[in-house]
Amino acid sequence: MSNKNTFRFTPLIIAVSVVLGILIGTFYAKHYGGNKLGIINASSNKLNALLHVIENQYVDTVDMTELVEKTMPQILAELDPHSTYIPAKDLAEVNSELEGSFSGVGIQFTILQDTIHVNSIVPGGPAEKVGMLAGDRIVTVDDSLFVGKDLTNERALRTLKGPKGSEVRLGVKRATEKELLHFTIVRGDIPQNTIDAAYMMDNDYGYIQVSKFGRTTHVELLNAIAQLTHKGCKGFIIDLRDNTGGYMDAATRMVNEFLPANKLIVYAEGRKYPRWEDYADGTGSCQQMPLVVLINEGSASASEIFAGAIQDNDRGTIIGRRSFGKGLVQQPIDFSDGSGIRLTIARYYTPSGRCIQRPYDSGDNMAYEMDWLHRYEHGEFFSEDSIKLNKDEQFFTGLGRPVYGGGGIMPDIFVPQDTTGVTSWLIEVNNKGIILQYSFEYTDKNRAKLNEYTTAEALHAYLQKQNLVQQFVRYADQKGVKRRNLLIQKSRKLLERNLYASIIYNMLGREEYIRFVNQSDATVQKALDVLQKGEAFPKAPETPVNAEENDADEDRIAQGDLFTEDPSQFFRLARTTSC
Repeated sequence: MSNKNTFRFTPLIIAVSVVLGILIGTFYAKHYGGNKLGIINASSNKLNALLHVIENQYVDTVDMTELVEKTMPQILAELDPHSTYIPAKDLAEVNSELEGSFSGVGIQFTILQDTIHVNSIVPGGPAEKVGMLAGDRIVTVDDSLFVGKDLTNERALRTLKGPKGSEVRLGVKRATEKELLHFTIVRGDIPQNTIDAAYMMDNDYGYIQVSKFGRTTHVELLNAIAQLTHKGCKGFIIDLRDNTGGYMDAATRMVNEFLPANKLIVYAEGRKYPRWEDYADGTGSCQQMPLVVLINEGSASASEIFAGAIQDNDRGTIIGRRSFGKGLVQQPIDFSDGSGIRLTIARYYTPSGRCIQRPYDSGDNMAYEMDWLHRYEHGEFFSEDSIKLNKDEQFFTGLGRPVYGGGGIMPDIFVPQDTTGVTSWLIEVNNKGIILQYSFEYTDKNRAKLNEYTTAEALHAYLQKQNLVQQFVRYADQKGVKRRNLLIQKSRKLLERNLYASIIYNMLGREEYIRFVNQSDATVQKALDVLQKGEAFPKAPETPVNAEENDADEDRIAQGDLFTEDPSQFFRLARTTSC
């Protein structure tokens, strides 16, 4: 072969050699190099690379979908306590709680003795249209038995809820009928109200309880304000106790109803989230009306935005106990498989500049979740002096009143938790669910008579004559809770009140229940007293804050230097489940 021909094939020989070198190198890297794939050197791709390696080379077969589902929550838990992963099977349920409606049959139920007991029927809903009644027991669904120890709220919800227009066939046992009743129900839209009660406390002042901040909360508030104003309302109690939050914009629109124009409501900012501010626009319907806001350790997030805006602007009085302390903003991000995450993207700040997020250690969510118990054990629920305020996180309202960041909203007026009448016997019957069981069974057996009473006052007057405490003690004894006369006598008034409240709830619904319990609620009564005495609008402190110190604080706020990262009530009503 001539030199000319040899040079002509040289590029081809080199190319073949390079390809062979790559193939041989890859073979040896895979089998003898510890699988040190180049892609793993890039941290952003490590997770994908790891999953590919596991899927391709792990000794046993792995369900990769299940592995990812288990891993996602653990990754997010390493960030902060409120970044969460929501599986596809739960996302729709989570969203429906705040969206204002869902598709279902229109009942509220409680599972007792392995059976669905219908507590109430949603007015105008699908179940009412076919003739279902409160007190019915659902025993079959689509002609299959639907009772037993494996019956849970989650299973019942998955079965009874469904697409609008779809059908479900229910077999129902009714106390007045010998045979099983069958109803074919076409599922429809069921409203989810976020305002549980709105009524006049006396001739002058109204009470509004907000359970969460959802898509319809602002519209519900406007309707409640209109109804109470029509009745002559001159001031409001807004009850946000145990309101865990919801949509931020629902809270800001609600605050807007009470603040004058150009007052800062809240601002938020994060590493990739430019500072965002929200101001009152001056269109609020209650800008001058006296206002009291109730909070406790269960009030979180959007509830704290509302309370913080009212407090920092000196617009009303905050009464109760220190709030939860959640100052992190979550962004919903949904995936194509129907799952989603709620990723913390910013911190929010009250108008004075405080972040009320309580401290946390990334990855240690257990300690964060146990904070309530620690507060309780340290006496914070019972004594204002037990609350440790962070003096390094001091800010000032418009009038110069000191407020503190770094752990919830501290109320202007502290009301301790009332444990009068609480005994070990009462705790036992409550924790075992015996009070709830007895109340439901009593309601069910006496429903015809109890239907004669349409208000909490009238029903309460009747129940007072029925000697329920003695009946309950015998019932509890039959359930295995030994009679202890001295403890029962000490707990008598509290037990009696909660038996009445549960039966009123079963018969008349949540608003009448709330009316009844508020009559003996120390926090509500203190709020009413403040309104009646004309003390709802805060006053400037008697000792003015040094102006130079104020200016210095404002400079520090502008620079960002001040930014940092129930046992609440003995008895809580066991909420029924809606579907």
